[in-house]
Amino acid sequence: MTSEQDRADAARVEAILFLMKEPCPSRKLATLADLPDAARARAMVKSLNARYERAGGAFRAVEVAGGYQLRALPEFAPWLFRLQEAPCEARLANSAMETLAIIAYEQPVLRATIERIRGVHCGEMLRQLLEQDLIRIVGRSEELGRPFLYGTTKKFLLAFGLAKIEDLPYREYAWATADEANEIAQEIVEFDAKNAEGQSNSGAAVS
Repeated sequence: MTSEQDRADAARVEAILFLMKEPCPSRKLATLADLPDAARARAMVKSLNARYERAGGAFRAVEVAGGYQLRALPEFAPWLFRLQEAPCEARLANSAMETLAIIAYEQPVLRATIERIRGVHCGEMLRQLLEQDLIRIVGRSEELGRPFLYGTTKKFLLAFGLAKIEDLPYREYAWATADEANEIAQEIVEFDAKNAEGQSNSGAAVS
């Protein structure tokens, strides 16, 4: 391919990504841009990003939710929030974010498991997340009553800038239930109290 051909192909890819409201898979991008195959489309995306980086541009063509999308770099978020309504993940309460995080890492997961980890009822949180299309019912458990199993959606990947669910940050430790967290907190308080008492006694002996 000549450099002129490369520039023309990259320009078509850029124009398509600029107009697309949803992530565009590489095969579809190749079809729309009249490119020979998905590999050529991915190469043009890489070329675009290299040009944006050299020019100090505010955008990158990122792979998210199974396709490519033009997105502003994270450092521009404070200015962009002033121009439009904040995205759904910015509007979620802490309780909803906690519920969503458990579902994201444990899916497919039962409501009972989520409530055991959080230590509170999660019916309202699940309803809100379902309404926002961040989670969905992915099946039923074989347990008694065949309760629903929950998982995340494509919109979840899109909202959090993930190409696939495996791109979630690595979680090193197991979940602590609410009761376990309270026990740990109490142990820390008692440990600190003993340390403080020991230091006080040590100070008195020295004086």
